[in-house]
Order: sequence, then structure tokens, then C-alpha cells
Amino acid sequence: MAKNDAPKTAITPTRAEDYAEWYQQVVRAADLAESSPVRGCMVIKPWGYALWENIQRELDRMFKATGHKNAYFPLFIPKSFLEKEAEHVEGFAKECAIVTHHRLVAGPEGGLVPDPEAKLEEPLIVRPTSETIIGAAFASWVQSYRDLPLLINQWANVVRWELRTRLFLRTTEFLWQEGHTAHATEEEARAETMQMLDVYTTFAEEFMAMPVIKGPKTASERFPGAVDTFAIEAMMQDRKALQAGTSHFLGQNFAKASGIKFQTAKETEEYAWTTSWGVSTRLIGGLLMTHADDDGLILPPRLAPAHVVILPVLRGDDTKAKVMEYVDAVAAELRSTSYGGRPIEVEVDKRDIRGGDKQWEWIKKGAPIRIEIGPRDVDGNVVMVARRDRGTKDKATLGRAELVTKIPEILADIQSGLLAKAKQHRAANTKRIDDMKDFEKFFTAKNEDKPEIHGGFALAHWSGEPEVEAHLKDKFKVTIRCIPLSGIDGVADAKDLQEEGRCIVSGKPSRQRVVFAKSY
Repeated sequence: MAKNDAPKTAITPTRAEDYAEWYQQVVRAADLAESSPVRGCMVIKPWGYALWENIQRELDRMFKATGHKNAYFPLFIPKSFLEKEAEHVEGFAKECAIVTHHRLVAGPEGGLVPDPEAKLEEPLIVRPTSETIIGAAFASWVQSYRDLPLLINQWANVVRWELRTRLFLRTTEFLWQEGHTAHATEEEARAETMQMLDVYTTFAEEFMAMPVIKGPKTASERFPGAVDTFAIEAMMQDRKALQAGTSHFLGQNFAKASGIKFQTAKETEEYAWTTSWGVSTRLIGGLLMTHADDDGLILPPRLAPAHVVILPVLRGDDTKAKVMEYVDAVAAELRSTSYGGRPIEVEVDKRDIRGGDKQWEWIKKGAPIRIEIGPRDVDGNVVMVARRDRGTKDKATLGRAELVTKIPEILADIQSGLLAKAKQHRAANTKRIDDMKDFEKFFTAKNEDKPEIHGGFALAHWSGEPEVEAHLKDKFKVTIRCIPLSGIDGVADAKDLQEEGRCIVSGKPSRQRVVFAKSY
């Protein structure tokens, strides 16, 4: 097909033409969010926030099922709290927003300025993460082994002063949840760390239809102050990795910094063992980059704000009442059934705008199923059904009597199909590499006809030396995403990944393969 004859798409540029700009255009076209007047911050619009609420609801249910309770802690953290844990303050110092005054006054040349008389005795840090402020609370809540384990989660916003921002993926302020727990033993704390990593894995794959690789991060990629950090890593359509969630074993580092001590059953005093874990609105960016196409967003049904959108096709005033009565009846029937543990959510678009414009708006927003109903459909007691995971012109007639059984089946098929497609993409772009020349070619070579085809996940041996890791990061902008704990579907099982070998850079012994990739 000649270049000028290429099929038109709703999103320009396409993924192949400019992936970064395609991403921004999908966010706008799907009406998820927009940049705010505050640099690096975003306004999350209703469709985007409804998606976040669904993410929040499902994760909250999973957290509570594992014994955690929600609480809320202050947005402001005294600077001295952050200074108590040396690695922690070093890791976040460059990203902190600081409050130094509590009042503004009129300036000598107009405008408002901080009142010199209102300077705070101690600066306050706008929460970049809450380990230290929650640690102070835990120190007063925990006195005895009987108070443990303490299993807390909070839903909140955080601020990290980012230089380069991108909606959902990296913003100065973002929404997230952060779990914080305290335990009597190292064994319990480590079990908690892994349990929450598994919760994130289950959520990513079963709800987001986004396959992930779970495993520990290297020392250079650990959360500041943590003993061990574990992550789930997903491959986006441009073959870059996205760290989609982390779970940290903090040892006793933060307990010692915050004074979280307890009396044991033997009446000795010990420091608690703590963990923290979190995911953020970055998940929405990951969902987009996993499933969206050149016509816009494609939403996995288990998280979609609306499962079904009904588009009435009104030919004139004489049939309007008949069509709308039929539409409302179909909507009620669908709402009476369920999919994925929640009632099927139906949106009826009654706006007085062109039918084609409505169609494309919902295509770009990624609604899983669109149903068209016009006068002929009413007469035939049928509906016209279109699936977002198929071509825009791919539609099928479905009898009204079949709707209640067929629509949940179609939603389940879309959900499983999206996961299967994402797994296939990951498998096709994951390669075992044992030679440095192949490694270099994998991450740098480009095909002239298809310049977007290069890179992905490289499964290669690493000696464990930080110098090797730093060299590869500096030369290729490639990092070790994680040391996989389990197999990768369609690529390798756990035994294959844990085979011994030689580091691709130093030639020194290596105990297993790790995942190298470029990342967001």
C-alpha cells in the first residue's frame, strides 16, 4: 500500500510514526486528563478518574481481604523526620517540595510575598512518600508484640518535583496507595512483602490484562532505605519496560529511625520489622500503552467505567419515542446482569450530535462494547453490537433475547483476548542473549523499513557487579528491570532463567538470567 493510501486513523501521529506523541494524543482523545496551570501537574477528567476509581476499588478489596485497614496521615512531614534515615533523605532530597512560611503579605512592589514574620521554625516537606511520618505514628501505636502485625494502607496524593513530566507516567503530583506494615519477625515482614507483590501481579494480569514479570530489583534500583525492593515489570507496545508496582522489605532501618519498638513475649525489647508497597495513577499510563491502538484507548472490561455504551439512532421525531423506550428497556436488562463481580455498567448517549461523532468519541474512549439501536432494530427486536477490540466497521446483529447471556460472554472474551495479545507481544520481543554484540544490536540496531522494530526484553547473565550495571546503563540507557522469580509465558520457565552462565560483559560467573530493558 502506498504511503498516501494508508488507512486513516483517529489518532495522529500513529504509534509507528511517533510513539511519545501518540501517547499524549490518546490521553487527550480519550478525555482522560489534561495538563493543569501548575507545571508538571494534571487535571484528571471524569472518564480518567472513573477508571482510577475502579482500579482503587478492586485493589482496596484485595488489600482488605489480606487483613489491611485504611488510614490517613498528614500531607506535611517535618524535615527532621526525613533526616532520620540517611539513605531515605538522600534518595528523595532532590525531589522534595518544601513549605517554609505560613502566611503571605502584600509585597513592596505589588503582589504577594512570604511574610518574614511567618517563617516556620522547621520547614515542612510536602509528602514524597510517608515512611517517616507513618513511622512516627507506629512508634506510638506499637508497645507490645500483641500490637503486631500492624497492617495499614492509605490512599493519598504525593509530590515529587519532576523535571520531565508526562501525563500519568510521571507528574509532579500523583495519586497512589501506600501500604505500611510492622511485624514482630523478619520472616513475617518478608512474607508480607511477597504477599503484596503477588496481589499486584494478580491485579495487573487479571484486571488490567497486562502481563508482568515479578522479581527483586538490584541494589542500585532499590527504594531509598530499603533492604530489598521487589517490582512487577510490564512491556509496553514500544517494547520499553514500565515498573508498575513495588513492594519493599525495609528490615529494621525505618523502625530504628522512628523508634518503633515492642516488648516481646520474653519481655525483651526489639525493633519492629517493616514493609511498604505501592502503586499509582501510573497504572493508567501502563494500561494505555499496553492496549491502545491508532484509534484510541482500548479498555479491559474489568476496569472500564462503562462496559456498554448504547447509541440511539434517531431517524425522526415520529420514531424517537419508540426507539428510546426500547433503548431504556435494553439498558435496564443489561444492568440487571453482571460481569466480573460487578453489575454491567451501561451508558446511554442521548446527546443531540451526529451519530458518527458519537461513534468515534466512544471508540477513542475505549468503551468495550457499543450497541446501536435504530427504528429497524426495534422492529426486528435486535441490536447492532460492535467490540472495541475489533475493527471499527466490524459489527454484528444480536437478538434482544440473547443480550443478557451474550454480553457478559463477549466482555469475558475481550478481557482474555487483551491479555493473550499482550503476552504474545511480550514473547515476540523477549530474547535470550549470551553475546555482547547481540546485546548491542538488540538495543541499538534499527531496520530501515521498520525503524520502530528494535529492542525489548533481553534475558542475559549478569555477574552481580554494580560496575557492569552502570556501564550498560551509561552506554545503552538499559537497566536491569528485575531478577525474575518465575517463568515468562511463551519464553522460558523458571528453571531456564535460573541456569548458571557467564556475564555478557565481564565473563564472570552468573547464577541466573536477569531482565534488561529500556524503561519509563
